[in-house]
Amino acid sequence: MPTAPGVPNVPGVTTGGLDPRWKPLAERDSKADGAFVYGVTSTGIYCRPSCPSRRPRADRVRFFDTTTDARQAGFRACKRCRPDTVGLSQPGVEAVRRASAYLSTHADQPVTLAHLARVAAMSPHHLQRRFKAIVGLSPREFQAAVRAGKLRSSLRDGRDVTTAIYEAGYGSPSRVYEAAPTGKGMSPSSYRRGGAGMSIGYSTVSSPLGQVLVAATVEGVCAVKLGDSETTLVRDLRREYPSAEIRANKQPRTDWVKAILQHLRGAAPSLDLPIDVQATAFQWKVWRALQRIPYGETRAYADVATAIGQPKAARAVARACATNPVCLVVPCHRVVPAAGGTGGYRWGADRKARLLATESRRK
Repeated sequence: MPTAPGVPNVPGVTTGGLDPRWKPLAERDSKADGAFVYGVTSTGIYCRPSCPSRRPRADRVRFFDTTTDARQAGFRACKRCRPDTVGLSQPGVEAVRRASAYLSTHADQPVTLAHLARVAAMSPHHLQRRFKAIVGLSPREFQAAVRAGKLRSSLRDGRDVTTAIYEAGYGSPSRVYEAAPTGKGMSPSSYRRGGAGMSIGYSTVSSPLGQVLVAATVEGVCAVKLGDSETTLVRDLRREYPSAEIRANKQPRTDWVKAILQHLRGAAPSLDLPIDVQATAFQWKVWRALQRIPYGETRAYADVATAIGQPKAARAVARACATNPVCLVVPCHRVVPAAGGTGGYRWGADRKARLLATESRRK
């Protein structure tokens, strides 16, 4: 029976049940060490891909993402290649690294999961799962984020909008507006000009925590700020959108402002408002996780990092909280240090403590 394209003519490697990991196994590719291990049912032993032992028959091989999976399936480690000495604390990390590097350099091209799996030497199913676990995004989401970043970079560098759109790989202007790479409601041309052409209205109202500024476009809330001085809050808003048309009481919907005030007073635990801000894929991922924290409860930064599938990203989570432009709507005040206390807050530690106290009493 003929072998599949790209796979060496090794006895037992047939088209029946072929797994993309057969290629690095058959070639004893050391670059695949750490991406997976394989177990041989006739011996009960699992090995790394580069193991110099005799190649097993295909019908006697099982692939595993981690050495733990292999041991749980009843296999024991090979004493010759010692697969447990390979850093597999994050299974498939090298395969995912190859896949992410490929997506980064081919952001302007369509890439199917099947093709990416061949690049990573991992089955499509396992690549999808490991990529999501390690990166926190699916391969499709990762490529979209890279493409959006390229577009934003080109626009900031002064490229004309049409050139930037096609060079980033969107194919047509309509695809850009569907993907909203510069923030929902903000066109690429507006982003290029620092918000020029945008119309932002704002209101400032008194609350139990001092002055509250709520700013919005026609698409949603783009800023919520807390402070003691209306002048300071408005100056901060203009600094964020230096080229936008900003006017007091022009567009913010009164129901959005009322909802935020009721929330501050503890009368409306749920605050579900549309958001129109610029953000990276990672920031959106963190902010969505914050919105899932129940009213009256808190989470540590490490808890949020684990919730989004990136347990080692606690510091990045803290940065995403610090750069949140719509406090309360995205409740970054509900994230606290694991060591205790309320921790820092852009609008003041005292306000954070009072917010948490109000929520705790009324949950």
